[in-house]
Amino acid sequence: MLTNEEILIAIIRITGSLFTLKWAFIGAVFAVFIDLSDLFWQDYLDMGGIRNYQVFDKILDLFYMSIFLFIAIKWRNNFSKIAIFLFLFRLVGLLIFEITQERIFLLLFPNIFEFWFILISGLKLFLKEKTILKPKIIFISLFVSGVLKIFHEWILHGIKFFDQWGFFEFMNMLVDIFY
Repeated sequence: MLTNEEILIAIIRITGSLFTLKWAFIGAVFAVFIDLSDLFWQDYLDMGGIRNYQVFDKILDLFYMSIFLFIAIKWRNNFSKIAIFLFLFRLVGLLIFEITQERIFLLLFPNIFEFWFILISGLKLFLKEKTILKPKIIFISLFVSGVLKIFHEWILHGIKFFDQWGFFEFMNMLVDIFY
């Protein structure tokens, strides 16, 4: 049985993902922003807590990732094939994580799919299709997505940087650093 807090955060996360169906790029950026917002909500709300944050978060990640995949399949080109592979790659990592509860598998199977989808959706929005289908653009896009996401996963699951602070504590630390 879910706590009231888990139900509310799940509703926020699922609702935030749905915009991607109408506006792929903006909706995807919004969905990722909403994904990060649960750090804020779990600090702010007092409705029963989140019992196992990593498992809860990864299950909800699958919802927005499935929407991203649904859209990516419609691309019907090399971008689509790469997106499917990256989705399945992350899914394997998520399954191993669920079985072992070892976060190292989230680092070893980074969610490059998420950044790939956002990058390609952005390129499709702002550039001509012919331009972005060039192999050089595909390779650079995949490389940039991979490097950024591996760094992101390393921060989250390798050194577990955000495990030591709640959202408000982290924001206060940033204020102290910059002011």
